[in-house]
Amino acid sequence: MPDDLHMDPEDFRELGRKLIDFIADYREKIETLPVLSQVQPGEVAAGLPLEPPVEGDSLDNILQDIDRIVMPGLTHWQSPGFFGYYPANSSLPSVLAELLCAGLGVQGMSWVTSPACTELETRVLDWLAGILGLPGSFSSSSPGGGGVIHGTASEAVLAVMVAGRERVRAGGEAAGKELRAYCSSQAHSSVLKAASICGIGSQNLVQVGVRDDLSMDPAMLEVAIENDLGAGRVPFFICATVGTTSTCAMDSVAELGRIARKHELWLHVDAAYAGNACVCPEYREMIEGVELADSFNCNPHKWLLTTFDCSTLWVRDRESFTQALSVTPEYLRTSQGDSGAVIDYRDWQIPLGRRFRSLKLWFVLRWYGVDGLRAFIREQVRLAELFEELVCGSQNFEICAPRRLGLVCFRFRGSDDENRELLDAINAGGEIFLTHTVIPVEGAARYVLRFATGTISTKEKHVLRAWEIIQSLAPSGTIPG
Repeated sequence: MPDDLHMDPEDFRELGRKLIDFIADYREKIETLPVLSQVQPGEVAAGLPLEPPVEGDSLDNILQDIDRIVMPGLTHWQSPGFFGYYPANSSLPSVLAELLCAGLGVQGMSWVTSPACTELETRVLDWLAGILGLPGSFSSSSPGGGGVIHGTASEAVLAVMVAGRERVRAGGEAAGKELRAYCSSQAHSSVLKAASICGIGSQNLVQVGVRDDLSMDPAMLEVAIENDLGAGRVPFFICATVGTTSTCAMDSVAELGRIARKHELWLHVDAAYAGNACVCPEYREMIEGVELADSFNCNPHKWLLTTFDCSTLWVRDRESFTQALSVTPEYLRTSQGDSGAVIDYRDWQIPLGRRFRSLKLWFVLRWYGVDGLRAFIREQVRLAELFEELVCGSQNFEICAPRRLGLVCFRFRGSDDENRELLDAINAGGEIFLTHTVIPVEGAARYVLRFATGTISTKEKHVLRAWEIIQSLAPSGTIPG
């Protein structure tokens, strides 16, 4: 093997500076780049050779190809003009932590593989639970609770659905019977996928109807459960959504929690986006009743300035949770794990392997502090309120659902086709990017535009400019109010 095959620490030091400069330059110029990638399907692949390189190349040449091939194919999620979906923030302190995570190269599947990886995660998750106002039953210092970092909310809902399934099976009454899970018709598609993967089948996920505010209707849920019991099925799991993808609608955790307790069902709270706002005490009303939940999930990689992937999950009964997910062949056994004195996080997740993800959450909490996180959330909510006011002041546009946190759902007062054409024109311009959904408006399913604030670099001037662009591209002529 050639002595110079690997990059040595001195080369790494020099080339690392170049890469950091590259990232810093990118962030400085990001506002000048088209938010939505303008490439056509296959265009990026066409810029890449069909065969891999036989000999190694230089970082300079690699970075040139990043500029030439990769950059045109990026949609810039960190752009101040990104108002689509929900935010996926990657603050620079978090980027540095991600670099450290890769540099340390830790595989944290069990305590013994790197004690710091486990114990830092446990402590940071306890910090965040307190910052969000979660009950003490979710803390690792409680008799049964604790937190873990998953990759996404989709992974989290699958893990807890498996735990709920195994808990009801352990009682023996589910043998040979269909198991039933419940969520809102507005819940994320990951709940349906979890039902398919965990073996109950998508046909056994009941998507319950919603009230006028698009939250799950508890009365309809109760009827669905009673009907299933009467038909000999076994209800076992409810997913309450706090902040739906389409409109940020809020299921009532307290009402669903009482139903879950009555029927002894696992209640999971999916608060992937909205739950982050609970760092501000004034927004914690939306999770009232969370002490009745068995698990709670939110994604700091959406709105708490932490690089993807960082999805935080807490459980109230870690024994039920880990028993459902634990598989311990001899080669993974350790004296520390067997004694029960430590946490082996491989038993808290679907995959075996895991990165040192708590580093980036720790960096963010250390850099910003609780006050900094609260200031960021409050400012992004203020910007959404500003946009809502602009829409309300226009005769040509209407609000289509209550503004919740940083999301405004609105539309041009015209046909669905006109709104589709408007969105296409907005995104084709390159300066801003919005997404859409379809929701009931005055009794009919209508095409609606979504404007989500929350990107790190977005300021008031960007919201005002976005509104100018939207108005300028709207169909001409005033629509009667």
